[in-house]
Amino acid sequence: MTSLEVNEETEDSGPGGYAAARLLLLHEKERSGPPRRAALARLTDEWLAALFTAAAPPRGVALVAVGGYGRAELSPRSDLDLLLLHDGSADKAAVAALADRLWYPVWDLGLALDHSVRTPAEARATAADDLKVHLGLLDARPLAGDHGLVAALRTTVLADWRNQAPERLPELDELCRERAERMGELQYLLEPDLKEARGGLRDAQALRAVAASWLADAPREGLDSARRRLLDARDALHLTTGRATDRLALQEQDAVAAELGLLDADTLLREVYEAARTISYATDVTWREVNRVLKARSARPRLRALLGGRGGAGRAATGKPPVERTPLAEGVVEMDGEVVLARTARPERDPVLPLRAAAAAAQSALPISLHAVRRLAATAKPLPVPWPAEAREELVTLLGAGEATVPVWEALEAEGLITQLLPDWERVRCRPQRNPVHTWTVDRHLVETAVRASSLTRRVGRPDLLLVAALLHDIGKGWPGDHSVAGETIARDLATRIGFDRTDVTTLATAVRHHLLLVETATRRDLDDPATVRAVATAVGTVGTLELLHALTEADALATGPAAWSSWRASLVADLVKRVAGVLAGETPPDPEAAAPSAEQERLAIEALRTGEPVLALHTEPVVPEPEEPEPVGVELVIALPDQPGVLPAVAGVLALHRLTVRAADLRAVDLPLDLGTGSGPVLVLDWRVAAEYGSLPEAARLRADLVRALDGSLDIPARLAEREAAYPRRRGLTAPPPRVTVAAADSRLATVIEVRAQDAPGLLHRIGRALEGATVRVRSAHVSTLGANAVDTLYVTRPDGSLLPDEEAIDLARTLESALR
Repeated sequence: MTSLEVNEETEDSGPGGYAAARLLLLHEKERSGPPRRAALARLTDEWLAALFTAAAPPRGVALVAVGGYGRAELSPRSDLDLLLLHDGSADKAAVAALADRLWYPVWDLGLALDHSVRTPAEARATAADDLKVHLGLLDARPLAGDHGLVAALRTTVLADWRNQAPERLPELDELCRERAERMGELQYLLEPDLKEARGGLRDAQALRAVAASWLADAPREGLDSARRRLLDARDALHLTTGRATDRLALQEQDAVAAELGLLDADTLLREVYEAARTISYATDVTWREVNRVLKARSARPRLRALLGGRGGAGRAATGKPPVERTPLAEGVVEMDGEVVLARTARPERDPVLPLRAAAAAAQSALPISLHAVRRLAATAKPLPVPWPAEAREELVTLLGAGEATVPVWEALEAEGLITQLLPDWERVRCRPQRNPVHTWTVDRHLVETAVRASSLTRRVGRPDLLLVAALLHDIGKGWPGDHSVAGETIARDLATRIGFDRTDVTTLATAVRHHLLLVETATRRDLDDPATVRAVATAVGTVGTLELLHALTEADALATGPAAWSSWRASLVADLVKRVAGVLAGETPPDPEAAAPSAEQERLAIEALRTGEPVLALHTEPVVPEPEEPEPVGVELVIALPDQPGVLPAVAGVLALHRLTVRAADLRAVDLPLDLGTGSGPVLVLDWRVAAEYGSLPEAARLRADLVRALDGSLDIPARLAEREAAYPRRRGLTAPPPRVTVAAADSRLATVIEVRAQDAPGLLHRIGRALEGATVRVRSAHVSTLGANAVDTLYVTRPDGSLLPDEEAIDLARTLESALR
């Protein structure tokens, strides 16, 4: 059914008829994508032209579509960008009345309208002052009236654009950069803005504008398809939400995927990321070419002046600066600020050339030219399996170049070279990570981890293994099941393919299998328990692998996001590594009962025993980290008090009442030496890292006073928390996954280990503590870790007499905790 047939069926060319025809068109399942956008534009054209004609316009007036509407790309909720163009001969009142008869019907239908009334001279003057107006006029399209007037304006505006390109294109480049800084990169965002984020529809429009300047052009392969994919996603978003939104929010993604006929939200995001990556790469290449051309143009007058006009000889006589080619590696040279292939290079005979060129580019911090990458992708001979030693060395060199690795890697990936070299890469390419702690997609996270690892290579005996392990550590995320287990097998195959020997292959496979071992053990297990340290030592096997895992752990966390690493976590991991290294060297782990408290803990514990009341120290000034070390999360709060029932829920509840978010916590019993003269009995020491939810930190005296009241029962914490929740209910966003409580297989002879995974929320630890008190178990130690919106709390519990819980009791306790947290 054509748009004209739709109009005839409604038998009404007025607003009601247009609205009905529009509704019919938008719900035609068999017509979507570009055909529907074009049909919607035609339908709107006909309606607006009819309004224009019915208004009896004066001579010398035209109705013009600009911007996206000018390109005939109307999404269901797109704005109508309209210009009423007149030659100035008509009466101003008549032109204003015509404008009213056009704009009001649009507003009456609830359609968004961006409108203006101008003469050609006014349009040019406005475009000269406003870059966005100039961009919109490049797509001007006549709808009704004097088409000759519109054609003349288009010709003039386009000529202005080309003449002013040396001034306007840098302005457009800066506008794109500012927007990217503000909106982020579409190809990595969990809730991307399809229009404004870098790699989105705005950037695609900017590339069209650059091409219109004739100064440079974008790589066209795949660009139209990428742009079409983003437009299709925006159409589906408009239809499923009924709103004019470009932000692909999490709660909309399943519906949008269904509207597009895709499997699920992850498939949708992966398609969107692929499209954004194509546009982003074309953007990088295009702006690099624009800047190269502008630089060359500015150099020519200076060169002619130096040569005294055109009297020079040879190449200088042409007014063009001489082009230098600086050798970088065999078959690779630098020319005009880019890495290109030497004239003598023969990719079809040199299978290592792609990696050699990439390594040379990254080491020189230069971009690799589009032509060079495409020639390599099209003609390079495949590497033999296993790779020769030179190829392996060039890969390690590429990975070790730091930040310069990223653009070179992206250039290789854009032309399919990475998947030629590492076939398993395809499964992680553009794969989203729905954990908000992660900043990047899986593939970019792997490259980013290698970038971070490059600064840690001096800490390990085998930098090559560290860099390759960084690149492969999450390679299993493209497969079902535990990604560490799947990754171990893939890493073994890829390491063999790359040409490592059997010993190195085993080391890399072990590093991938256990890349989370150190940080998870350090933050969730009792390091004073000998079983904890021995288990890690058994898994790691050698001091060299431990050293490698230590550096990989830090690189992985730093590449994940700001919530994944802190000086506190770094110190815990370093402590674990030190203990494991001792076991691997043949030392016996110290007796946990004899573990000495720190000087501050001992001082506070002595005071707590002497007074019989809680003693605390709140370090309101955060620890200043060492240079290049991540900022610690929150401030330290240390509490000591005689062991008694209800300590954990009382302390956690007081912190929640004072709106302190617990970022990390450690609870343990300390036995003081008898010769201190303070009496006997265990003292509980709680070492917390807390942050104010908002505002300033509370005074330590207020915290202590409320803690005393909570312990003696005069402060009803559950009631106070309930009152606050009722008075200030929290906004409900997405439904979080349900909590999960398990009995961990920790082989501890000291306590039963319970692990709680839940959505972080005020009072969470208080609720856990109350449930434990109700189950009449003793908390020997607790280790709290918060990553973004997720809390992972590990509890070492015993019966009141200090014995381990039997298996069935432990399982019942886990179920009780899970029920209490739902």
